[in-house]
Amino acid sequence: MTQVIWIVAAVLVTFSLGYVGYSKYLSRFVDLDNSRDTPAHKYEDGQEYVPAKKPVLLGHHFSSIAGGAPIVGPITAGAIWGWVPALAWVAVGNPLMGAVHDFISLSGSMRHEGKSIGYIIGEYVGERGKNMLLWFAFITIILVVAVFALVVGIVLNAYPSAATASFVYIALAVLFGVYLYQLDGPFIPGTIVFVAGVFAGVWLGIQYPFAFFELAGDAAHPASTFILFEGTGSWVPGAGALGGNTAAWVPVILLYAALASALPVWVLLQPRDYLSSFLLYAGVGGALVAIVVGTFLGTSSQPLVISDSIEPFTGFLGVESVSPYPLFPLLFVTIACGTISGFHSLVSSGTTAKQLNKESDARLIGYGGMLGEGLLAAVALSTLAIAGIASDAAAGGIGGALPNFAAGGGVILTSLGIPASYGGPFMALVLVSFLLTSTDTAARLGRYMMEEIVGTQGSGTDTGFSGGIGSFARGRYTNPVVQCGIAYVLVISGEWATLWGLFGGANQLLAALALLTGTVWLANWDESKQLVSTGVPMAIMVVITVLGLSWLALYENLYVNLIQGGAAGLGGQVSAAVQMVLALVLIYLALSLVRIGYGNISSARSGREPAAEPSDD
Repeated sequence: MTQVIWIVAAVLVTFSLGYVGYSKYLSRFVDLDNSRDTPAHKYEDGQEYVPAKKPVLLGHHFSSIAGGAPIVGPITAGAIWGWVPALAWVAVGNPLMGAVHDFISLSGSMRHEGKSIGYIIGEYVGERGKNMLLWFAFITIILVVAVFALVVGIVLNAYPSAATASFVYIALAVLFGVYLYQLDGPFIPGTIVFVAGVFAGVWLGIQYPFAFFELAGDAAHPASTFILFEGTGSWVPGAGALGGNTAAWVPVILLYAALASALPVWVLLQPRDYLSSFLLYAGVGGALVAIVVGTFLGTSSQPLVISDSIEPFTGFLGVESVSPYPLFPLLFVTIACGTISGFHSLVSSGTTAKQLNKESDARLIGYGGMLGEGLLAAVALSTLAIAGIASDAAAGGIGGALPNFAAGGGVILTSLGIPASYGGPFMALVLVSFLLTSTDTAARLGRYMMEEIVGTQGSGTDTGFSGGIGSFARGRYTNPVVQCGIAYVLVISGEWATLWGLFGGANQLLAALALLTGTVWLANWDESKQLVSTGVPMAIMVVITVLGLSWLALYENLYVNLIQGGAAGLGGQVSAAVQMVLALVLIYLALSLVRIGYGNISSARSGREPAAEPSDD
């Protein structure tokens, strides 16, 4: 039987080569120079532009980009096509495409005052291209907030211990922010005390879990769980589709995201992401070490080998238990985060670029941070390999991924002497930590997008109550409410599952457009700059995304759901029609922006004037 350690070994080899060699070349290529002031120093305002120490910012960046997708995607793809194709896409695609995407997005934003990729492309192709990209990014952000809030609710429903631990570390993060930025406490001693508090919170959560409602049917929370309200919560909006306890968590998470995204970054975002990063490093790093220890010393509760239920390769169309899913292009859309993800470009060119202390920090945070997420994807694939197919994992999605990650992760950690009864909840908390940081960071990024669409009047200073539609749309307090309100409607409508595929396609399309933005920037910067490093991944992602969205629109929705009647009822048919239209609109948007960008690149390289006037913003 094949040992799981080979999954880990494969990614460690390719990632090490990528960081030692390719990232060093890219750093010279974009001329990282610490003598230049970064936007965090040039525009420091105590609100959004705040210089952060490298480990603090790495913690924020890694926590923000590593949401639930690098766990759900590899597990789902491994169950459908086998673990070999999933591993190959992560091991090769991450250092050559995903890490390049994140590094270029961060470096480009750093050279454009910490502005978003929409602003950057607008500088070169004009206002129309800028607004097209910004609106697309804003819509994608709402999908991100909705999906991540739902996944947090599902995890907290399955593991009430993670709920208690999450509240503890959020409270500790606020105190740590006051300690660092208001009391000017020493960094290292504070780190030791507060990190110890976070891990104590994990123990506290396992001892005192809590939930809003009882579970319906024969299911039940752990015996020690404290239930806040009587009954199963069947009256909560969305309970019919999600269950009362999960449905009750969704608005709480969204309210948290709205509040956290409106606070100055030093209050919660920076200290919380830094503290939670230790929890995340312990989860990912601990699992990797446990796989090595368990393999060579045999200390795990069961052999760390790939389950017989997980095949190396199931065939081009995937397992027979689900509808035919062609490996190309759907594998490359199913595994987004972990290999390459457009959402990362919004984080890199949003919050991270505004906090970069030195230009040289971009190498570790941009390129290295993406490799870290690839390691999370490898851990997720390893948990699937050990736990085997659980429930509906092969059918795709959240319901099958979560039990695999927690159950398989719990088995892996037994190699280090940690009982599975503790390891499982700990891995669930690791997942929640990723998701919470990604959710409120996404809401903050959505505000940045809208600020650039309608124009700003001082970064982060407009509360939204000063009057006018523009103020309301970009307001620090009003914009997150709009985002989270729409996201809530999407989740409780019961149609969240049908949005997952569209979210995946939109996310990968955004990655292609971010690489296009980087290529346009490089072409206009210096005509001698090679465009292969960004241009080739961009072309690959455009082809993959267009074909994937075409499959979703024309086969899954038009042919299967509408023509053959696969969509049940009028609601299902309307949903299928809407998804088809959105997918086609996204394809049109992508090809239009590629055409505009290609025209600009051609003009820049031929010495002619750009095809479109630069934006005045």
